[in-house]
Amino acid sequence: MGITSALVLYAVIWFMTFLVVLPIRVQTQGDLGEIVPGTHAGAPEVHNVRRKAWITTGVAAVLWVIIAGIIVSGWITLDDIDLFHRLNSDYAA
Repeated sequence: MGITSALVLYAVIWFMTFLVVLPIRVQTQGDLGEIVPGTHAGAPEVHNVRRKAWITTGVAAVLWVIIAGIIVSGWITLDDIDLFHRLNSDYAA
């Protein structure tokens, strides 16, 4: 795995993790009973984005180490996930 592939893999894992973490423990205007006129009641009032970004960075780093380790070790290859035998086996090696 090259450095660019590793960075792209980390970025994809980070954003997917961030989208999972983002709605956790969010307090909406409707929950707090303080709805600003012209906004939706589901609009976030307390969202803690900085804290969630740090949590995401840590979780994504752990997931990246696991996934990159599996890729680099060759434990799972393209031949393992080619269910319909559409990939050239010379390319997968």
